[in-house]
Amino acid sequence: MASNPQQIALSGLARALVQHGRLTEQQATELADQAKASKQVFALELVQRGVMSSRDLARFCAETFGFPMLDIAAYDENQIPRDAIDRKLIAQHSVVPLAKRNNKLTVAIGDPTNLRALDEIRFQTGVAVDAIIVEVDKLFKLSQKLGESTSDQLKGLTGDIDEELGEMADAESSSSSEAEQNVDVDDAPVVKFIQKILVDAINEGASDIHFEPYEKYYRIRYRTDGILREISQPPLALREKIAARIKVISRLDISEKRVPQDGRMKLKLSANKAIDFRVSTLPCLHGEKIVMRILDPSSAMLGIDALGYEPDQRAALMDAVQRPYGMVLVTGPTGSGKTVSLYTCLNILNKPGVNISTAEDPAEINLPGINQVNVNDKAGLTFSAALKSFLRQDPDVIMVGEIRDIDTAEISIKAAQTGHLVLSTLHTNDAPTTLERMKNMGVAPFNIASSVIMITAQRLARRLCSCKRPIDIPIQALIDAGYQEEELDGSFELFGPVGCDRCKGSGYKGRVGIYQVMPVGEEIAHIIMTNGNSIDIAAEAQRQGIRDLRQSGLLKAKQGVTSLAEVLANTND
Repeated sequence: MASNPQQIALSGLARALVQHGRLTEQQATELADQAKASKQVFALELVQRGVMSSRDLARFCAETFGFPMLDIAAYDENQIPRDAIDRKLIAQHSVVPLAKRNNKLTVAIGDPTNLRALDEIRFQTGVAVDAIIVEVDKLFKLSQKLGESTSDQLKGLTGDIDEELGEMADAESSSSSEAEQNVDVDDAPVVKFIQKILVDAINEGASDIHFEPYEKYYRIRYRTDGILREISQPPLALREKIAARIKVISRLDISEKRVPQDGRMKLKLSANKAIDFRVSTLPCLHGEKIVMRILDPSSAMLGIDALGYEPDQRAALMDAVQRPYGMVLVTGPTGSGKTVSLYTCLNILNKPGVNISTAEDPAEINLPGINQVNVNDKAGLTFSAALKSFLRQDPDVIMVGEIRDIDTAEISIKAAQTGHLVLSTLHTNDAPTTLERMKNMGVAPFNIASSVIMITAQRLARRLCSCKRPIDIPIQALIDAGYQEEELDGSFELFGPVGCDRCKGSGYKGRVGIYQVMPVGEEIAHIIMTNGNSIDIAAEAQRQGIRDLRQSGLLKAKQGVTSLAEVLANTND
């Protein structure tokens, strides 16, 4: 019995839609012809023509063929193993690798009957492949983004540069002088590529850019809201060109590749706005890793209200920094926002009648009206040397970038005891341990008690995007997290991340500070003088109603500003 030639020509998905009465044979055949003519997959043609919504099609595929279904918009792009599948396969078949564990690769696919794509992936990767159904239009956008080569990105920036890019890629290594000569050409593709990387990082609100060479690939990552994510993989052969260009604009020695270097550069965005970058190079196994810290002066102009202090914390901090003398310490790990907090306080104090001097390593944000000094250990300009000079310069306010040793600590305390307000940072976990750390450095308890007037410990948690949704958490889990039973009266609800276009599917947008603001009053000073430890100080702080970091974080979660998961990840119980 002869078969219908139209039926034979239909793909597995088209045939299934006809069999289930979702399409007529004529509709399916016309769509198949149109997809062939436009050189795209049948499922995408079906959605773009408005015959079915992408959601309905994904649900049909999952139910008909027995595959699980996933909303790809809520999936974190940072988790995608981009090297698991060849870029050409990703773009050609509109598939995206989601996870790779042991000998199994999970891929997102819009048409589960596309056996050719699955077979090619198995052949190329040599591992078993599991498919998950996702909406085909979202999958297509993501696959094109992942499948786009760096050459294509450069082409979009500089026009037709195939020949020039090929010449650069052929030269695996070049002399430093050649590199400098090539990257100084205004229309060179590497120059425009780096400029795009910098501008995109600023527009996305990134805090750092990482340029990382490895044996078989080169990648660029942004740190946004505290999370690193890959944004590009330039050709490996361009690593020397990229490093040389960054060194040139940062005024570093491009011929020196054996030792770390530090520099700065400025990118002018408009007549009134320029962004500074702090640049650090580090010789690694396969080339120089470069990290650029983005220093936006506007972050110091946000004002104290934008930093996330609770009203009582803000009032206590403002009371401390308005005093004529004493020491205010800000503590926390690297990247916790200490510098922004200090500069915000300095900006409040920066008035015509106040002389402010800072010693930093290096000065991160340029503030007019403040005398900023970069320490230089090699030249003998250490923190302690700078502080000694400040005391001869008639200062009112002194800011020390970091108290690292006993000399700096003692001079800072001397300044605080002799009529100056001193602001500084220490790397400790919370406010009570800061006082114990100073004792361990060799500072006499009497000097600590008589000079330190305020300690602020802080962390940065990711702020929930507006797409957040209420979540149910068991009462026992809330109690374990730190909530009191009497609080759990149903008067508040906690929120969790969802993911949307605004937050790029992560569920978070921006960051908020979590603070422990501890004034050093008579009771805490007495504990210090009697050689009490950080546990005694913490107990007294609790008795005074001073919230620790976990309690401050739980309050932020109650307010719906961040999620409980973020609080638990950033604070200790």
